[in-house]
Amino acid sequence: MSAVMDFAAWRGRARALLAAGVAPQDAQWGSADDLFGGGGPEHGTHTSAARISGKLLAMLEQAACHRSEDRWAFLYRVLWRWQQGQRDVMSAADEDGARLHAMVKTVRREAHKMHAFLRFRERPEDAGAPRFIAWFEPEHDVLRDAAAHFAQRMGRHSWLIATPQGCAVWDGACLAYGPPLPREACEARDSGEALWLAYYRSTFNPARLNPDALTMHMPVRYWKNLPEAPLIPAMLSEAASGASRLAQAGAVGARGGKAIALDAEKAMPPRALPHTLDDCRRCPLWRNATQAVPGCGPARAPLMLVGEQPGDQEDLAGQPFVGPAGRLLDDAFARAGIGRDEVYLTNAVKHFKWEARGKRRLHRTPAQQEAAACRAWLEQELAQVQPRVVVALGATALASLLGTEARLNDLRGVPVQSGGRLVIPAWHPAYVLRLPDREAQAAAFDDIVRVLRQAQALATDTHR
Repeated sequence: MSAVMDFAAWRGRARALLAAGVAPQDAQWGSADDLFGGGGPEHGTHTSAARISGKLLAMLEQAACHRSEDRWAFLYRVLWRWQQGQRDVMSAADEDGARLHAMVKTVRREAHKMHAFLRFRERPEDAGAPRFIAWFEPEHDVLRDAAAHFAQRMGRHSWLIATPQGCAVWDGACLAYGPPLPREACEARDSGEALWLAYYRSTFNPARLNPDALTMHMPVRYWKNLPEAPLIPAMLSEAASGASRLAQAGAVGARGGKAIALDAEKAMPPRALPHTLDDCRRCPLWRNATQAVPGCGPARAPLMLVGEQPGDQEDLAGQPFVGPAGRLLDDAFARAGIGRDEVYLTNAVKHFKWEARGKRRLHRTPAQQEAAACRAWLEQELAQVQPRVVVALGATALASLLGTEARLNDLRGVPVQSGGRLVIPAWHPAYVLRLPDREAQAAAFDDIVRVLRQAQALATDTHR
């Protein structure tokens, strides 16, 4: 059928046929320019209005999007029967009614698939309008339905949707339709696509994989135009080769149950270390943290400071010691004559553990298991930086460096040989901020300064 043939054209010609009393078997549906072949009224013939129900009109309009070869003749037969008083033509129990319902259902399903599986790509800012472009290959003529849907969803962002049959353009205010465009014209390098792929992969749950349901809800014919489709075969393969069992075990382990006292090392089965800190899932803290906070400082530093964990501001900034405790530590550096850029700063635990208190996120001390899960990252930093002296700020850092038997009150300010380096325990700056009176705060602050001076002297002593 010609590209100019649409429901509006069919509707006008069908009304003319009805007015002329042309039965369905006598109407020959040819091209759009000769719609009635030799069996219709002349152009310009006066026609009377055909009265039908709003529900039937809506069904006819939707069924007109179905790409069956005889759709226009079939729709006219339904319309003719309605005008003859055969109201059962709308019933699914009627032969024509059943086909009409099936066509409408198929078109609606295809429109839903287009809503779900159309992927916009954002063009570079200097490329001009439209800002977003997409290519889709629908089985039926659902472009107008999809265009109205995305015009509502995308607001004032301009976009273009192209199909092999035509295209729709939205400028932020008005919809327009045009002829088909080549697929190559709709390709764009979207800088945000990598983020979408990472999100798609992270939400994949191999434990709940059902390949039959997957291909039923997302038929393979749509995959070639989906940016995430290349990931699917590998994820299916991984799930089939054991990832589903691992994921199921993790889900079962996360359920609440009776607590059993067990040593932290034995409670954690051996697992390979992730490639990057952002990928670390060795304990649950990553779920509620904004990001992992790695250490920072010189690649090789004679002096390293290890704190407990990131705080609220560190969690947001992605850097250690930038909050109130970090500012107090800067004051201690200044008093001790140490430049912050000379020291490697890190934490024993890399994710922020907190609890909500109104609108605030309040610090919670990491559990032994959580500190043990992060120990591999601390050992990696120690191996890379190779400090001569490490200052353990607080009990959690001390336990991570010397073991849980070490006590801060007993060892504070005392150098301890461990792993070829000296470890000196000190108060954590946050402890100073929590003290109730100024005198106690001043004494604890002076103690930190004394340990820093001691550590700096030992780190730079070339005779040691």
